[in-house]
Amino acid sequence: MEKKAEKKIEEIKNELQAACESELPVFVERYETDKRSGVQKLVEKAKKAIDAFDKEKLRTEAMKKYEKQYASYEYICGIDEVGRGPLAGPVVAGAVILPKDCQILYLNDSKQLSERKREELYDIIMREAVAVGIGMVSHERIDEINILQATYEAMRQAISKLSVKPDLLLNDAVTIPDVQIRQIPIIKGDAKSVSIAAASIVAKVTRDRLMVEYDKKYPEYHFADNKGYGAAVHIEALKTHGASPIHRKSFIKNITDGQEMQN
Repeated sequence: MEKKAEKKIEEIKNELQAACESELPVFVERYETDKRSGVQKLVEKAKKAIDAFDKEKLRTEAMKKYEKQYASYEYICGIDEVGRGPLAGPVVAGAVILPKDCQILYLNDSKQLSERKREELYDIIMREAVAVGIGMVSHERIDEINILQATYEAMRQAISKLSVKPDLLLNDAVTIPDVQIRQIPIIKGDAKSVSIAAASIVAKVTRDRLMVEYDKKYPEYHFADNKGYGAAVHIEALKTHGASPIHRKSFIKNITDGQEMQN
């Protein structure tokens, strides 16, 4: 009987690249007896990916600590903000209610994730969340009432835009004034709670996308790259061109030396 031809290593490599995480154990079982060194390297790569996947599941499970602690509440909402520090643009808050049986992996403080991963998770959150609310407070309002009060205002907006009223709020560090729902402030909550992490990602992606749009209108400030934060190229542009219409006047007084705003 003619011996069946072995699959080419390149084909096996493509098979591994196409495999989702749940299919990796099957891949290992299929090829671990193949003695070719190239195949064994692929099997080892798959085993490392399985190990990383298992660790991620454990990490994510640990981030459900507060959701489990307050499981008697039906709708637990994570709250976080992005944009307290930039010199330009709004402050944005996210409010996210995840399902009780949420299985989304890789949720974390948005600053710890790559842009690509944030975008990917944003789409998953928007698809799977029970409800998502986004609040946004402009640079003018920040100048009027200060950044802390503007942050609270953005958070209250985000809560008000939820399609489902939450029973409990898990907040990243702060207690929001003038909110009648019970609040649990958690220091570094975006790295300790899946709900807050999800809110952090939604807020970050929303604000980043907005700053990319502003970059098209005011390219000299490189907002697509710096998102309004005080990068050297941004500071230099402020000194050269003065402030744009979206700069926070109260944040840049010492940089622009009274230069008039652009139109």
